[in-house]
Amino acid sequence: MTPDNGSIIGPDGLARPVWAASDPLMQAYYDHEWGMPVRDEQGMYERISLEAFQAGLSWATILRKREAFRKAFLDFHPESVAAFTESDVDRLMLDAGIVRNRLKIHAAITNAKATIALREEGGLVDFVWSFQPDSTPAPRSLSEIPTTSPESIALSKALRKKGFAFVGPTTMYALMEAVGIIDTHLVDSHRRGTSGVWT
Repeated sequence: MTPDNGSIIGPDGLARPVWAASDPLMQAYYDHEWGMPVRDEQGMYERISLEAFQAGLSWATILRKREAFRKAFLDFHPESVAAFTESDVDRLMLDAGIVRNRLKIHAAITNAKATIALREEGGLVDFVWSFQPDSTPAPRSLSEIPTTSPESIALSKALRKKGFAFVGPTTMYALMEAVGIIDTHLVDSHRRGTSGVWT
């Protein structure tokens, strides 16, 4: 397996994909958070928001700005963000700590309102998890990991119908990986199967 495509054994003897092998922040995220089940509304809304901001950028960029995002978006509390006005958007466009993209900022507000509306139908968490597939990929290299799936395409369409924005199929596939709905850890990774969702 090529070093950029398969797992890399770290100084601690643990196997990780190349994207989580060198940057300490990315490694900590990979080791402790990525792929673990997210089953609370605020956590799911935050992940959807951050995945939207990540579109076109690297996840490392978003992760480095995460605390600034949390401060700017009031810990991603849906009611708080849903109440943001255009003056809040203007204020956030001046916040160098976050990704300053007006469309993505508007999407975070739109999605907060849509999250609240979904409570009448069982809530965002159950809605997103209802798209869990019957099986999960078992990639041996990064090139074997898909970027979309029938479920991520269906989730994208369903969320759009519920009023969500910046929830394309690729973004939703990344969300499903991040919150444990699918397990795309490489089969030789020390994290494979640790979510408890897939055994």
